[in-house]
Amino acid sequence: MDGTRIKAVNNKDRNFTRNSLEKFIKAADERLEEYLQRLDEGDAAESGTGGPRTKNLAEKIEALRNKRGRCAALLAEMERTGEAQVSLTDPDSRAMAAHTKVGVGYNIQVAVDAKNKMIVEQAVTNQVVDMGLLTQTAEPARAILDVATIDVVADRGYFKIEDIEACENAGCVPFVPKPQRGSSVREGFFRKDEFRYDPERDVFICPAGQILASRYESKLRQLKKIDYANRAACLVCPIRSRCTNGYRKVSRVENEAVLDRMAARLKARPEVLDRRRETVEHPFGSIKQWMNQGAFLMRGLDKVRAEFSLTALVYNLRRALNILGVEALMEAVRV
Repeated sequence: MDGTRIKAVNNKDRNFTRNSLEKFIKAADERLEEYLQRLDEGDAAESGTGGPRTKNLAEKIEALRNKRGRCAALLAEMERTGEAQVSLTDPDSRAMAAHTKVGVGYNIQVAVDAKNKMIVEQAVTNQVVDMGLLTQTAEPARAILDVATIDVVADRGYFKIEDIEACENAGCVPFVPKPQRGSSVREGFFRKDEFRYDPERDVFICPAGQILASRYESKLRQLKKIDYANRAACLVCPIRSRCTNGYRKVSRVENEAVLDRMAARLKARPEVLDRRRETVEHPFGSIKQWMNQGAFLMRGLDKVRAEFSLTALVYNLRRALNILGVEALMEAVRV
């Protein structure tokens, strides 16, 4: 499975975030103060006769005040609803992640079978990122295929431990590579996966062979998190410069065993990640190039979902024709 972004009927200039509105209001206040000061310092004779310079400045002040008022109203509405964005042409559309070419649009999720590249399940959401959408797409695909379990392969954008655990519980076997992030990765230190966890002793063994025992307990998104450390060993470690600037802590959340199982599956079948790319990119390429679905025509989440459902249906019909041929497909329809 994978996601792609498709443009909505909403120009980027008609989409606002809280940050952009707050920045504009602040800049507008500063500009208004400057304009008013220029009016006060203007030529008295021209001001008294309503000269062109004064009139032009007054028009600018009025226009800026009106725009600031509209932005303040939008910001107040966002505070009331709790939304992080607002779009004026298509209210349900959202500004997508900065790395995509789509300015304002929707996030399209598809589950594609590896054998025939048919779209088994599709969904349209205005959630900007893929994180948290794994089970929402995989479980309906398993139900449609009417099987007890399926393998679900996705990219690292779907990596969220709670979602991966829910996917397992729903009868799906997830294969999602873990993203390498955090301060240690940024600074070039040993990654967490270079520390070996021993479940029998509940300890980590570091690259230098030292044992890191549990030391601190906290919460991470309502999950219990335990930090493992060995400060005394770190202070005299000969390879500390490759690991930390002080002493190293490695954390583990309460249900991290689900990640251990998934890591073992990925290690045994590393080829599934390459196969995912060549499988799931096929429908996206066909839909955007052959079917020219680079943008939606409808507005609103419900209508956009209906539009993409038709797109997915047409794609699947084309795949069926290519795989079976016209005669076999017509025979299947008659039956």
